[in-house]
Amino acid sequence: MTTQELQALKNKFDIIGNDPALNRALEIAVAVAPTDLTVIISGESGVGKENIPKIIHQHSLRRTGKYFAVNCGAIPEGTIDSELFGHEKGAFTGANEMRRGYFEEADGGTLFLDEIGELPLPSQAKLLRVLQSGEFIRVGSSKVLKTDVRVVAATNVNLQYAVSRGKFREDLYYRLNAVPVLMPALRERKDDIHLLFRKFASDFALKYNMVKVSLTEDAVALLKSYRWPGNIRQLKNVAETVSAIESVKAVPGSEKREINAATLAKYIPKDEPNLLPVKAESHEDAFSSSEKEMLIRTIYQLKQDVDYLKSVVGVGEHDSAGTLPGTPLIGNASGRVPAGSASMEAGSVDTGAGLAQDIYSRGEEPEEQQVRVVTKDGQDPEEQSGGNLSIEKTELDLIRRALTKYHGNRKLAAEELGISERTLYRKLKSMDQDAGAM
Repeated sequence: MTTQELQALKNKFDIIGNDPALNRALEIAVAVAPTDLTVIISGESGVGKENIPKIIHQHSLRRTGKYFAVNCGAIPEGTIDSELFGHEKGAFTGANEMRRGYFEEADGGTLFLDEIGELPLPSQAKLLRVLQSGEFIRVGSSKVLKTDVRVVAATNVNLQYAVSRGKFREDLYYRLNAVPVLMPALRERKDDIHLLFRKFASDFALKYNMVKVSLTEDAVALLKSYRWPGNIRQLKNVAETVSAIESVKAVPGSEKREINAATLAKYIPKDEPNLLPVKAESHEDAFSSSEKEMLIRTIYQLKQDVDYLKSVVGVGEHDSAGTLPGTPLIGNASGRVPAGSASMEAGSVDTGAGLAQDIYSRGEEPEEQQVRVVTKDGQDPEEQSGGNLSIEKTELDLIRRALTKYHGNRKLAAEELGISERTLYRKLKSMDQDAGAM
């Protein structure tokens, strides 16, 4: 494109700037417009990616067809398929009538899919089918429909990284990436920053009949030194805010309002390192919502496994080292230490009271089972006494201790054991019956 053609294109679509990377993106858009190649536009949020699909549509053979822009990140996951491909009457709750989707409505035209990286995986498979064969199926239907749509997509995340993490289909990425277009960030267009500021300030002054704001040299230097994480969108907000507050109503003979760096600095956020950056092409959240949910479920399952281990590990007796009654003794290479001590290794369990509380909290009836106990001297009490220690005997001991501690107050004893009074009554009654049977 010649310089005159490029400038005419910028004027038509209200694009400001002379940065080489920006000019290159515009030239690619015009060059591929007559074809039906799929275009993927990359760039940070707020750099003006929405201008590229408009240029492509207006310079293509589909210019007389419809043009739709769809923000995939703004549509709930449960309705994205209905929005894109349509649905039949009664397909789901609220589907009171048949609805045509964007692919059906845009037949013969251009469809711009913004934030394509936010598209759910099931919808990605359907989109791939449309791109490859032009076929799709409405939600709630089995009839295959055909469409002829030119797709232009945009993303502010690194799709290759999303592919490596399994969040974006690799085959869809290569299908979309036929013609990549990169829109530069505003901080990479230093010479365009002041041009854009003047444009926004001039438009604001004209719209509200105010004196136009201009910048001193030091203010321009400050403007260029800022990193602009919000890119053009953020710059426009700053220009309009400065114009609204620092300017005055225009009267005959009034001159432009000049702003220095000290005044401008009040409207530019401090560029502190602890500020959260804009979601750029090379950044992405550490965990998605589905991954966080999976982690929470895993942690919950791990807790259940630990609780189960508590229910099958034995309980120790008093020892001369001052170990509390009912504290399990865990064996290791250097000897046996009471659970809860600083040297206890992984795999240890809670006290006997914790064991009973765990059993009762799950509402389970403890089964009669043999429990192996390791005493301080490393011997098996069963070998020492020749008797069997059951879960029921342990429960009885715990209940007796709690009742003794609270002088027969069953309510306080139940709270100590972590069970309800009703459960405590039932346990005592059962134990009395067992004692009477003996």
